[in-house]
Amino acid sequence: MAAWLSRGVPSAGIYAGPVAWIIDTQFNYAAVPWVCAHQVPLIPIFALAMAALSLFGGFLSWRGYASAAPTPMPDSTGAGRPHRFMSLMGIAIALLFTVIILLHGAAGLVFHGCER
Repeated sequence: MAAWLSRGVPSAGIYAGPVAWIIDTQFNYAAVPWVCAHQVPLIPIFALAMAALSLFGGFLSWRGYASAAPTPMPDSTGAGRPHRFMSLMGIAIALLFTVIILLHGAAGLVFHGCER
């Protein structure tokens, strides 16, 4: 785990953002009867947790970008691996899905689950 935080994972944001969004969306649909019955604003709280998960994936991608060399080593076997590009895409996708998750959470502040 410490290696992930220091070196990063270039593609973490590519996967963490969409997975957090899928979990958040499924939870939003599944929690509607409970939220309506108990009148507890659970949707925005869960959205914050999933946004944090998406941002953590973006953080790991950012660490991967910071630790990747701009050009490959002259004698490396990984000369064709686009670590920096994957890291930038991971950061962008994680930020995009964080905004989407937060927008879904904001809807939970407006709608309380009992609308018909």
